Amino acid sequence: MMETWQELKVTVKREGEELVSNLLIELGAQGVAIEDSMDYVGNVDRFGEIFPDVEQQEEIVVTAYYPETVDVAAVEADLQARLAELTDVMDLGEVKMGTTALAEEDWADNWKKYYEPARITHDLTIVPSWTDYEATAGEKIIKLDPGMAFGTGTHPTTKMSLFALEQVLRGGETVLDVGTGSGVLSIASSLLGAKEIFAYDLDDVAVRVAQENIELNPGMENIHVAPGDLLKGVEIEADVIVANILAAILVHLTDDAFRLVKDEGYLIMSGIIKDKWDMVRESAESAGFFLETHMIQGEWNACVFKKTKDVSGVIGG
Repeated sequence: MMETWQELKVTVKREGEELVSNLLIELGAQGVAIEDSMDYVGNVDRFGEIFPDVEQQEEIVVTAYYPETVDVAAVEADLQARLAELTDVMDLGEVKMGTTALAEEDWADNWKKYYEPARITHDLTIVPSWTDYEATAGEKIIKLDPGMAFGTGTHPTTKMSLFALEQVLRGGETVLDVGTGSGVLSIASSLLGAKEIFAYDLDDVAVRVAQENIELNPGMENIHVAPGDLLKGVEIEADVIVANILAAILVHLTDDAFRLVKDEGYLIMSGIIKDKWDMVRESAESAGFFLETHMIQGEWNACVFKKTKDVSGVIGG
C-alpha cells in the first residue's frame, strides 16, 4: 500500500521563515522546504541564462510534509494559534495556508530535490545524510539530515554564520552556539578546530534534532548540547559565541554574551533581517562590543563583534 503524504504550504513575510519552519517541525513535519524569490535574484539557471527579473515578494512560502496519519487541519489550527501569540514580537504579514495530498514517491522527490551537497566555504561542504559523497583533499564534510532541519546550510543566515566562523576560529577555542537548531554551526566549529562546543536550544525537540545530526558526523564528542534559554544561567567563558536566531531575540543576548566572552573574543550574530540591523548593532555596542565585520546577503545581515580594548582593528577604529 502506497503511503500518501500531506503538503502544508504557509505563506508568510520573509522574517518569519525560521520561526514558521521550526513550529511546523515541532508540530510533526517530516521535512520543510522554502521557496523565496530572493534566491533567484541575479542567479543563473543551468543553461547559463539569467533568471528573468523575479518580482521581489515580501513573502516566502514554507512547505511542510506530514504523513497521512497526522491531522493537518489540527496542525493548521495549532500553527495559527501559536503565530497569533507572536504578532507582537514580529510582523508576519497576512499568513496564508493551504494543503494538498501527495503520493510517497512525489514526496521524496519533491522534498529531496531541494537538498544536494553544497560547498559553502573554502573548506566546508554540507551533505544530506542519504548521499554518498566523496570528500576531496582539504574538504570538510558536515552531514545533516534535513528531514528535521532547522537551517539546512544553504540559507543566507547559515552561510554567513559559517563564513564568520571560518574567519575567526584558529583552533583550540571554546565556543557557545546559542539556538543551535540543526547543530550545523557546532559541527562546523568542531571541524574548524574548536576544542569544546556548548550548544543550546530552547526545547527538547531542538536538542534531540541537533544531537541526531551531530551523531551523523564522526569525532564530535567535543560538542555538548543542552536545553537553555539563550545564555541565562550559563557560566562558561568562551572565545567565540555564535547565535543565528531572530533579531528580536538577539538583543536579549548581547549583555550575557559580553559577560561570557573572553577578552579579544568574538560574538557572531546572524538571522538579522534588514530593518532590524540597527537595533542589533546598537544592542551589541551598548553591551561593550566593537563591530569588526558586517556581511549582507539579500535581506539578511550577519556580523562579527569583538570584545577588545585595542580598537585599531575594528570598523571605525
